[in-house]
Amino acid sequence: MATLLSTSPAPHIRVKDTVPKIMRDVLIALIPAVIFAVYAFGWNALWLCVIGALSAELIEYGIMRFLRKKKDFRPDGSAAVTGLLLAMNVSASFSWYLLIIGVLVAIGIAKHTYGGIGNNPFNPALIGRVFLVISFPVQMSVWAPLNHAASTLVTSATPLSILKQKGFEEAARQVSLLDMFIGNTQGCLGEVSALALIIGFIFLLWRKRVNPIIPIAYIGTVLLFSFLFFMINPNQFGSPIFHLLGGGLMIGALFMATDMVTSPATMKGAFIYGIGCGIITMLIRLFGALPEGVSFSILIMNACKPLIDKISRPKPFGYVAPEVKKNG
Repeated sequence: MATLLSTSPAPHIRVKDTVPKIMRDVLIALIPAVIFAVYAFGWNALWLCVIGALSAELIEYGIMRFLRKKKDFRPDGSAAVTGLLLAMNVSASFSWYLLIIGVLVAIGIAKHTYGGIGNNPFNPALIGRVFLVISFPVQMSVWAPLNHAASTLVTSATPLSILKQKGFEEAARQVSLLDMFIGNTQGCLGEVSALALIIGFIFLLWRKRVNPIIPIAYIGTVLLFSFLFFMINPNQFGSPIFHLLGGGLMIGALFMATDMVTSPATMKGAFIYGIGCGIITMLIRLFGALPEGVSFSILIMNACKPLIDKISRPKPFGYVAPEVKKNG
C-alpha cells in the first residue's frame, strides 16, 4: 500500500535541529530563574520545579504509551518544559499535589486533546495556570516569605497587587524598581527576577531558538500603553518600568508568548501578535478586576493565531493572479 506524505511547497530547508535539542536549550535558559527562585524562596521552590517537570514527563509518557498506543514513543523534553513553566507560575508555598493537577490539565487536556506537540492551539502551561487560578484562587494568591527580604519590603503582596489596591505612590514606597529587577519582591517562582529571565533569554537568542520580534512588540506595546496612562494619572496607573518589571510580563513575553507552536511564524504576524498581547495585558491590568493579565492575553492571542497567519502570509514569489472573465 502506498504511503501518502503531506509536505509543504518547495523550497525545503534541512536543519540539524530537533525537538529534543530545542527543548533542552529552553530548559537550560530557565536555569538562572530556577536558581534565583531557590535563593529567594528556599528549597521548596526547587522541589516544585522538579515535581512539575518530572510529573509532566510521566503523564505524557503514560498518555502516549497506554492511551494513544505509541509503543515507540520517546520523551522529547517538551512536556518537561511545560511542567517547569507551570511550576514557575505558582508561589513557593503552593501545594505539590495541586501542581500535579495543573500539570495533568496542561498535558492531558491542553496538549494531547489536540494531538500532542505541534497541534495544540493554546500554550499548555498557561492553560494549566489559568485552571489553577480559577480552581484554587486562594492557594494561587498566597505568597511565601522571602529568604532575603529587603528592609524596604514590608508587605507580602505582589507589586501589582499593591498598585491595584493602594496606588503607585504606596507601591513605589514599599518596593523599589531595583528590587523588582533583581528579584527582591513577592511573586511566582519564575517571575520575580527580571535579571535571571533576561540572562536565559539572551542564551535562547544566541542559540536562535526564539523570535525576538514577539517580545520586542509585546514589551514595547506595554511600555507605550502604560506611559500614555501614566501621563494621565500617575498614582492610579503606575509607571511604564513598574509594569515592565512587575508580575509575569517578563516570563510571559520572553518564554511563553514565544512558543513556536502557538505563535505566528511570519515576522509581520509576530509583530501583530506581540502588539495584541501587550494591549490586552494592559487593558486587564489597568481596568480589569485582576492585577495581572499576561496569561489571559497570551491565550487570547493564541486563539487569534490562525487569523494572524492568514492575513500575514507572504505572497508566493512569481505568483500571477488568474484573470477574471467578464460577462458579455
